[in-house]
Amino acid sequence: MTTFASIDPATGDTVWEGPASTGSEVEQAAARARAAFPDWADRPRQDRIDAVKRYQAVLKARAPEIAEAISRETGKPLWETRTEATAMQGKVDISIRAYDERTGERASDTGFGRAVLRHRPHGVAAVLGPFNFPGHLPNGHIVPALLAGDTVVFKPSEETPLTGQLMVECLKEADLPDGVVNLVQGGRDVGAALLDQDIDALMFTGSGAAGAHFKRHFADNPHIILALELGGNNPLVVWDAADAEAAAGIILQSAFITTGQRCSCARRLILPEGPQGDAILDAVAALADRIVFAPWDSDPEPYGGPLISNRAASAALHALQQRIDAGARVIRASGPIEGLSPAFVQPSIIDTTGVDVPDEEIFAPFLQVRRAPDFDTALREANATKYGLSAGLISDNPANWQKFIHRIRAGVVNFNRPTTGAAGDMPFGGLGQSGNHRPSAYYAADYCAYPVASFEAAHVKNIESEIKGLRT
Repeated sequence: MTTFASIDPATGDTVWEGPASTGSEVEQAAARARAAFPDWADRPRQDRIDAVKRYQAVLKARAPEIAEAISRETGKPLWETRTEATAMQGKVDISIRAYDERTGERASDTGFGRAVLRHRPHGVAAVLGPFNFPGHLPNGHIVPALLAGDTVVFKPSEETPLTGQLMVECLKEADLPDGVVNLVQGGRDVGAALLDQDIDALMFTGSGAAGAHFKRHFADNPHIILALELGGNNPLVVWDAADAEAAAGIILQSAFITTGQRCSCARRLILPEGPQGDAILDAVAALADRIVFAPWDSDPEPYGGPLISNRAASAALHALQQRIDAGARVIRASGPIEGLSPAFVQPSIIDTTGVDVPDEEIFAPFLQVRRAPDFDTALREANATKYGLSAGLISDNPANWQKFIHRIRAGVVNFNRPTTGAAGDMPFGGLGQSGNHRPSAYYAADYCAYPVASFEAAHVKNIESEIKGLRT
């Protein structure tokens, strides 16, 4: 038996320890989900609504416990994890509305009877959760899947097993039938074993490399629904913005929130050449100097916490140094934070103008600046990425926005708001290597069920008169 643990990255303390699921246990979990599927799918829709509403009530009752577990496993401050726990509750009502609007049932009368559109569940959905929002993001797959009539096998990130365990406890406390939701724990080998089971859908949030692997894995099996949200190398353009300090606040929240560990964080800041760009850059650097990173339970509460692990911090610092070695100019250096664990890193700002740097996401509070001579060049620079998740424009000129919203290649595009702003009642996803055109959030209903179109007549009727070319 292989055991593993989740570690509080702020303290090094063990938060959770337990066995990884064996190959046999993964197989059994998938078999339970398959066996439970017919009954769950055939139940009246109201039964499934009632079940997720009970789950919502349990989430509300256990919200403080869930928020603290997320903070302990990820290092995020309690102010942020309390928001995440609340978002998990809100997902239930949003998902019910989304199902009715996007994948419900509708009918129209015809000359022969009626035409009916229905939606049917796929079957067994494998959900692989990320570490950065270990409650909210997998919950955003699981709730719509359950409403659609799918059953679920859920593997949380190996960095956040306690949060995943608590979620499944809440679902069981909501009195869902046995086998409808099944938990497996472990790392990549457990995830790989799950992909080899008899599943109908894979719902995943994580890296572009992992998403590309899943596409290759299922290339010969088009039956499998893939819903992939894969992050991005997101641009934020600032142009014709008169108030440098106001722009700096939006930039800071775009780049450094959640210690840079949101897939929608701005990684590239595109500024005009000359004094206007200089003033904005100075304001961002000054504001970044005021950010407080500290353990999640500090008083007063900090802006952010550590990266998910010491290993992640080391890898991020290495990637940053590669860009500096390639010629990037350091505006604010990173490095360890004195007196804290190695998972804590200082926010960094580097200028990569004219430097050939990798088009890859660094999941850390690091911002790369590019300077442009005109707005059209800035737009081309923003689109110069294989990703396409989020993007933003900060400007006092509405004409810039009209050009930006028409030309930018991204699925989440914000104007004078942080790139990280998103709503559960809107779609969330990207194009390019940021996803596969199956956005989550409000549009999750789309990939949890398939449409069935029917022509229906109440009685058997002779349609010989409709057949052309018959001999008399």
